[in-house]
Amino acid sequence: MIRRALVLAAGRGERLRPLTDTTPKPLIRVGGKRLVDWHLDRLAAAGIVDVVVNTAHLAAQFEPALGDGHARGLRIRYSHEGDEPLETGGGMLYALAHFEGEPFLVVNADVWTDVDVAALPAPRALAHLVLVDNPAHHPRGDFVLRDDRRIVEGDADDVRLTYSGIATYHPALFARWREDLAAQGHPWDGREPPRFALVHLLRAAIARGEVDGVHHRGAWTDVGTPQRLAELETRLRARHAG
Repeated sequence: MIRRALVLAAGRGERLRPLTDTTPKPLIRVGGKRLVDWHLDRLAAAGIVDVVVNTAHLAAQFEPALGDGHARGLRIRYSHEGDEPLETGGGMLYALAHFEGEPFLVVNADVWTDVDVAALPAPRALAHLVLVDNPAHHPRGDFVLRDDRRIVEGDADDVRLTYSGIATYHPALFARWREDLAAQGHPWDGREPPRFALVHLLRAAIARGEVDGVHHRGAWTDVGTPQRLAELETRLRARHAG
């Protein structure tokens, strides 16, 4: 059972400006809650206690808003990356010490979903990804899910799915991050702490056959624009009224 989680909340939310000029995207409200509250409540319901929230943009707002998690039965800690986000891969690497070598769940704070996080297994190798049907704004998808649950890059005519931003990871995914970045054509530029996208490590691990996944067919929204935020608000209000 996964016991620890990382909520990725450091991004600037450029496409949601001007809302995100004064409020971090995860703290924007939808359906009567802040986006991040939906995730924290699901994590608590799943029995996950140790939660790390990574922060950068408007970071000072998070701890007063979320506290230490005690009211939810959580223990929330914060991984502050500085004023500039370290991107998904760099942010996960920076927070890695909090997980003490254990597999952990990762949730992007800027999605809304009904994924049952309690049902997600620890990765058989390095990563277990939740994939979803391709949204209109990302029609080509990301990866191919085989019948045996292996995730592959696939061929040009394969049907791809989109990575949901939810997965379980083993810390060993980062054991050779410098080599994997270089192998994917994105060598580390030497900056400390490192700043890089997770997808480069995932593609390297996929090439080695170390990533599997599941297709989630339920609700999922990438709350990346004012229009998608408004559409989600309408759906959640209708669901509540029903």
